[in-house]
Amino acid sequence: MSGGAIAAIAMTEPGAGSDLQGIRTTARRQGNGYVLNGQKTFITNGQHADLIIVVARTDPGAGSRGISLVVVETDRAEGFRRGRNLDKIGMEMGDTSELFFDEVFVPADSVIGGTEGRGLHQLMEQLPKERLMIALESLAMIEAAMRHTIDYVAQRSAFGERVLDFQNTQFKLAECKTEATIARVFCDDCVARLLAGTLDAATASVAKYWVSEVAQRIVDTCQQFYGGYGYMNEYPIAQMYKDVRVKRVYGGTTEIMKLLIARTLEA
Repeated sequence: MSGGAIAAIAMTEPGAGSDLQGIRTTARRQGNGYVLNGQKTFITNGQHADLIIVVARTDPGAGSRGISLVVVETDRAEGFRRGRNLDKIGMEMGDTSELFFDEVFVPADSVIGGTEGRGLHQLMEQLPKERLMIALESLAMIEAAMRHTIDYVAQRSAFGERVLDFQNTQFKLAECKTEATIARVFCDDCVARLLAGTLDAATASVAKYWVSEVAQRIVDTCQQFYGGYGYMNEYPIAQMYKDVRVKRVYGGTTEIMKLLIARTLEA
């Protein structure tokens, strides 16, 4: 990994998000390569990516078995176009873009794995790792929010007392610390499973769903202790409040995580 290129993975389309089988982007075989046509959206690094892995249909009649991962090197891709850098309510440090592919030719060896139709399987292999990463992002935000808030309420006074000395503050933060501790222990266990090669999709879904939901609750609780200052961008808690919301959406929504978990239930 030289760091010489920026990469992106283009899955989501305007009409297909969590349901990847609904994608309409195609990679049509032509001569010694493929011709890509379609549109993607919400693509992280889209404005800067040198190399994009595009989820496309190589066999429109084969359902989930007709999806492949096709690599596009943007400096060689005639017909490739970057659309808007989408205006988000948070996570402003990274670009999230629209991408367009109009008769983009790529060589035959651009299909990852060398065989058509393996794309959905390849994605499913890696999504547990991605979902654990989002759980870990959420955990880091929980711990940062707690650290900033405890420092703030220890210094802030109201009615002649530190805000930290009010029983309501102590009870609320005790609840937050308890959930933060549970999240940390669970995430550490998931990391150990990932390293051992035993992290399954359902457990990763539990981590992504639960930790991201807890993160939103804890950030909201912490922000309340700041009063009006918590609504000001100069305070880190305000940025966290904007950033945490998408954790429950990208990488698979909370609702999709629950569906994946529910499939493992036995009567």
